[in-house]
Amino acid sequence: MAVTPFRIDVPDDELDGLRAAIARTRWPDEVDDAGWDYGTPLGYLKELVAYWGDGFRWREREQLLNSLPQFRTTVDAPGFEQFGLHFVHQPGVGPAPLPLVLTHGWPSTYYEYHDVVTRLANPGAFGDDPADAFHVVVPSLPGYGFSDIPRQRGMTPRVMATMFVALMRELGYERFAAAGCDWGAYVTALLGLDHADALAGIHMGMLNFRAVGYEPDAEDAAYSTRAKPWRRDETGYSTIQGTKPQTLAYGLMDSPAGLAGWIVEKWRRWSDCGGDVQRLFTRDELLTTIAIYWFTGTINSANRLYYESRQNPVGLAAGERVRPPAGFLLERVVDGPTPNIGPPPRRRAEAVYDVQRWTVADQGLHFPAMENPDLYVEELRAFFRPLR
Repeated sequence: MAVTPFRIDVPDDELDGLRAAIARTRWPDEVDDAGWDYGTPLGYLKELVAYWGDGFRWREREQLLNSLPQFRTTVDAPGFEQFGLHFVHQPGVGPAPLPLVLTHGWPSTYYEYHDVVTRLANPGAFGDDPADAFHVVVPSLPGYGFSDIPRQRGMTPRVMATMFVALMRELGYERFAAAGCDWGAYVTALLGLDHADALAGIHMGMLNFRAVGYEPDAEDAAYSTRAKPWRRDETGYSTIQGTKPQTLAYGLMDSPAGLAGWIVEKWRRWSDCGGDVQRLFTRDELLTTIAIYWFTGTINSANRLYYESRQNPVGLAAGERVRPPAGFLLERVVDGPTPNIGPPPRRRAEAVYDVQRWTVADQGLHFPAMENPDLYVEELRAFFRPLR
C-alpha cells in the first residue's frame, strides 16, 4: 500500500460545465414570506448560486486546500480490499506528538478541519506548549470528497473505522487518538468499541450508543421533551437518505442549485448562527464545501451512508462498554430561530463510556472546528494531555 502525494486540480472544462449548469437552473416558485420555514429560501439561494457562478474563485480555494499536505493510499477492510482513501497528514512539531485522526461528518468534508490542523500539529508556532503537538491525520470518509466511491453495499461506519485503523498503521501509528463530530463521532465511537487497544482516547461531539437496560430518569425525560420538536421537524433528510437515497441523487447530482440548497440549509440549521448562516461562514467557506461535493460527484455516495448504517445497526450487548477514555464537546441548548436540543444526560454516556471530560460549548454547535476553533483546539489538547 503506497502513500502518494495528492493535489487538487479540477480541469478547466469542469469549471466551465459548472457555470453552464448554473446558467440552466430552472427555479421553483415560493410562497410569500416563506423565510426558512419551508427550507432554503428562493431569494437567498439565487444570490448564493449567482455568486458561485460569477464571484467564487475556485482556483483560490483550491490553492488554500492544497496548502495542507494531502495524500492518497489504499487500505483493506472486509468486502472493500484496496479501497482508495484521501487524507491530510500534518506531522507534529514537538517533543512527542500524539497521532490523532479527525473524522468529519455530513454534509461536510475534510475541509471542516482545515483551520485547526496546523494549530494542533504545531502549537509552538502559535505561542502554545509544543508538548501538546499532534501528528494530525484528516481522512475524507469513503464516498466523500477525494476518497473512492464505494461500488457495492455495506460501506458502514464500522467498516470505515476498520479502514482508519489500517490507514494509521500504514502511516506508522500503532497507537493513536481519535476525534470527530456527526458521522465522525460515530466512527470514533466504533474505533473505541472495536479497536480499543489501538486507541489512546476518543473525543466526540455527540452520543452514539445506549447501554442495554439503561433506566431513564427525570433528566432523560426533559431531554426527550426537548428532542420531540427536533425529531418531528428536522429529520426528513435522514429518512429519505436512509431509505431512498438513489431517488434523491438525480436532482442533487444534476443541479448546482439543488445541491447548494440541500447542503446550506443544514449548515444554517445546525450551526450557532442565530438564523444568519453567513454570520458564521462566508460564502466562500460554504461554497468550498459544496464545490467539493460537486466536483467529486460524491453527494449520492455520501448520502448513502445513512442507508448503509440503517441497514446495519450496531447495538451493544448487555454489559458491553466502550473502553478507551472518552471526552465529549456537546451542543448547548439554543432557543430562537434555530432552536437546538442541547446535551443528553451525562449519566447516559457514563453507562457506556469511560467519560473523563464533559464540556458543553458556550458557543458553536454542530461544526465546532469551524464555528469555534479556539475552543475546539483547546478542548482536544486538554482532553488528550493526560493520555499521552
